[in-house]
Amino acid sequence: MADSPIRGIDPSARPSGEGCVECLAGDGPGWWFHLRRCAACGHIGCCDSSPSQHGTRHAREAGHPFLASFEPGEAWLWNVETEQYYEGPELAAPAAHPDSQPVPGPSGKVPADWQVHLH
Repeated sequence: MADSPIRGIDPSARPSGEGCVECLAGDGPGWWFHLRRCAACGHIGCCDSSPSQHGTRHAREAGHPFLASFEPGEAWLWNVETEQYYEGPELAAPAAHPDSQPVPGPSGKVPADWQVHLH
């Protein structure tokens, strides 16, 4: 991990992609509501409102305490250990998935009744 004054945050770690790694690999129903980015390694996972909640699962299993929003227009960190919002350094670009990417996503995978599947 690059030098960072905050344990669990590597400002140089680039995002792993534009969507939830596990959802795109076929783990779970394959769609998400919002995306979260691991501030330690850049892993992109789905949010806790999504059916599979891969972002928090990754953070807990990897011991990486901070998740950042990967949504356009949002700039915040969440500490999964303390369950509090946190201010931290700017992370490596891109800061969010492309504006053209649908929410929920990915396109073609979201069921018509997606709202009833949220946590």
